Amino acid sequence: MGFYAVQDIRLVYPTYFPKPVYNFKKNPLKSSTVTLGRQLFYDPLLSRNNTISCSSCHNSKQAFSHAGNHLSKGVEDGIGERNSPAIFNLAWQKTFMWDGVVTNIDVQALAPINHPKEMGEDINAVVRRLNKSKEYKALFYRSFGDSIATAERAMKALSQFQLTFVSADSKYDRVKQKKAQFNASEKEGYALYKANCSSCHTEPLFSTYNFANNGLPVDPSLNDFGRWNKTMEPQNKQMFKIPSLRNLAFTYPYMHDGRFKTLDEVLDHYEKGIEKSPTLAKQLQKPIVFNQKERVNLLDFLATLNDSAFISNTAFQKK
Repeated sequence: MGFYAVQDIRLVYPTYFPKPVYNFKKNPLKSSTVTLGRQLFYDPLLSRNNTISCSSCHNSKQAFSHAGNHLSKGVEDGIGERNSPAIFNLAWQKTFMWDGVVTNIDVQALAPINHPKEMGEDINAVVRRLNKSKEYKALFYRSFGDSIATAERAMKALSQFQLTFVSADSKYDRVKQKKAQFNASEKEGYALYKANCSSCHTEPLFSTYNFANNGLPVDPSLNDFGRWNKTMEPQNKQMFKIPSLRNLAFTYPYMHDGRFKTLDEVLDHYEKGIEKSPTLAKQLQKPIVFNQKERVNLLDFLATLNDSAFISNTAFQKK
């Protein structure tokens, strides 16, 4: 294990970011393992019929979301149950998936691999294919000191690659670093954000990554009650993981089921679409109403959270 434990790269993030919650001591970042994870991320070998890779639903140029698709798409034209969430700043997250059912990113990829409508495969079958590949034998050797592929090693390699997806080069970040300034509209929008949105979408990550019921009526065709679907605990009804406000320009449509195509529709919901229920977030007991000028200002501020450098970073793209 000594060969594997040698860390030769470090996670780079701004000084104003909090300390990551991921335990890098248990899975030290290593360039060869990140390279292996990158290969796995883009390889349809992980799916039942070799047609779907992780990147099929998590496109690097869309902040690793599946922009334009309200639900994930999988093998044999299968349609998943939820919108494919964007992937970035994962080292600061303790839970994964819209319902938080996965509590360790080192095993997260098992969920889509095993899902019958997504990748539709058994991880043991994936491992058998990896062990038959000369290319993967070499990659596993460079990462782990021997050429044997295992499920644990493949999952850790995938998580290492994804952990490097740090989005922190938006205009907002340049303002924080005193390299840029907000214009008048963005500054007004920043104040509106702090007054109305920041308790759930807390800066600088622009999410607490906790769970909340934001008043969305349940779609009867999906019957999705969030965490309640897994726990059956009343307090978890309609509770979904709070997404980040970063990179919204690249990650539409919005919400766990992708029901809103535009940010204006999202703001309409908070003004006149909230459905009252016992678990509704306390911040949403009253509608959030903006006049037209305030809307423009808020949307201008949200645009400062888009990180074009992140979506064009070739280190995250397929070789």
